[in-house]
Amino acid sequence: MEHLEHRQKVTIMIAIMAAMLFAALNQTIVGTALPVIVADIGGMDYFSWVFTIYMLTTSLTAILVGKLSDTYGRKPFILVGIGVFIVGALLCGTSVNIYQLIIYRGIQGFGGGMIMSTAFTAIGDLFPPRERGRWQGLMASVFGLSSVFGPTLGGYIVDTFKWNWVFWVFLPFGIVAFIMIYKMFPNIKSDEKTTVDYLGAIILASTITPLLLAFSWAGETYAWDSAVIIGLFSWSVVALSVFVYVEQRAKNPVIPLHLFKNSIFTISNVSGLLMGMGMFGAIMYMPFFIQGVMGISATKSGFVMMSMMLSMVITSTVGGQLITKTGRYKVFAIAGLLIMGIGMFSMSQMNVDTTLIGAVRNLMIVGLGLGLSFPVLTLTVQNAVDYKYLGVATSASQFFRQAGGTIGVSIMGAIMNRIMTNEMQSLSISSGQTSQLDTVKAIEDPQVLMDPDKINQIKETVPNEMLPVFNQVIDKVQIVLSTALGGSFLFGTFVLGVALVLILFLKEIPLRMTNKTDEESANENTHEGNVQESEATV
Repeated sequence: MEHLEHRQKVTIMIAIMAAMLFAALNQTIVGTALPVIVADIGGMDYFSWVFTIYMLTTSLTAILVGKLSDTYGRKPFILVGIGVFIVGALLCGTSVNIYQLIIYRGIQGFGGGMIMSTAFTAIGDLFPPRERGRWQGLMASVFGLSSVFGPTLGGYIVDTFKWNWVFWVFLPFGIVAFIMIYKMFPNIKSDEKTTVDYLGAIILASTITPLLLAFSWAGETYAWDSAVIIGLFSWSVVALSVFVYVEQRAKNPVIPLHLFKNSIFTISNVSGLLMGMGMFGAIMYMPFFIQGVMGISATKSGFVMMSMMLSMVITSTVGGQLITKTGRYKVFAIAGLLIMGIGMFSMSQMNVDTTLIGAVRNLMIVGLGLGLSFPVLTLTVQNAVDYKYLGVATSASQFFRQAGGTIGVSIMGAIMNRIMTNEMQSLSISSGQTSQLDTVKAIEDPQVLMDPDKINQIKETVPNEMLPVFNQVIDKVQIVLSTALGGSFLFGTFVLGVALVLILFLKEIPLRMTNKTDEESANENTHEGNVQESEATV
């Protein structure tokens, strides 16, 4: 699609970004609205599945659609993805119980996975690698903007209107994007006649599903050493072995394993996984510090977190422009991971005396680094593989980043809980009064610190003469939570440090000025030379 006029390319990209914003906002807006939704339809014991099922279906669909779109073109999948997502959103708003909501969110996930996979790949269809930097940066800014406005908008909607509108308010965006893409997006199919690797797809799903479930449940629903978690990990290992065996013999593998022999492909995806661990860990656990340690309300906490995402939007946009202008990208990945690591380390050093300005500063540093590195890793993968593998390479990049988020949140949560448990035990042992021990047990859950109403309810049961003791315990528990979160952020720093070391070994090859590979360009030049030679002879 490089031959299209620039105006048509820009119009198509606006439609794609509208579809991405539609999907991303529907993902981020649910978080603040879910407590109200659950209060209305019930199912508190199953509310985590609203997120888990979406994550599963999105990840599975994204990795599978990548290869299929290389064969059948992007247009059918992005249109089907938008259509399925619209239907899922419409159904979510009609849910009367938690089970329906979970099923409908799963449907949304299938559509979201198609949109995510094909949207980033479409950039590669429309523009050569040298021009993709600015568009990758703009796509990253779409995620940042959805993370900024989604939670706040979700809270406003449930406070002002019925919660159903959380799922319905953006439906017009999806419909407009569908019409624009249908009319303007050309569909280019592969000329090769190939078969679909159904067996590989089934085995891949059997590998990914238990793995993501294990990391989602470990430390929360089940203990890390429980039979369920060990069984899920064991199943994934066996399924992965079978998958490798099958893919080595498949005529048209769903994930060509030879791509992993490409050091750029492998280093970029492993680095993306590690970056995802740090990114999602910061997004997930920084609110614990803001609300639990600093005592800031949930609403204000959302505004504090905006500082991270807004700084990400700025650097992803500027960084993408600079990549396109200079043709260099490795330096931006190195700088981004270094800055992000510094910000994460600064977060690990925070304590109960940290000011709001200090917390915002650290979040901005993480966001600045994230914005620089976020667009690069997808670009390096796309630039390193043949055009016929563009879809599967891009979807693999997206999957590794999202899987890294799931893994990172789980591990950092386990670290936080372990430190919290150890610190609370030492706190209880050092407490000499029985009444204080009882109070410690009542507020030892860090979640309580983020619920002022819950703390006030407990405080009302405490005799007046024990209020100083109660306040002292609250202070000590805040210190414990701060220490526990510091350990989690220190792990995030280590992970980002490993990613930085890996990026140093990333081979930087020139960004191609065309989607044609060097071999294709050479063959084309040879053909033109032969034609000219023949004409000269005649």
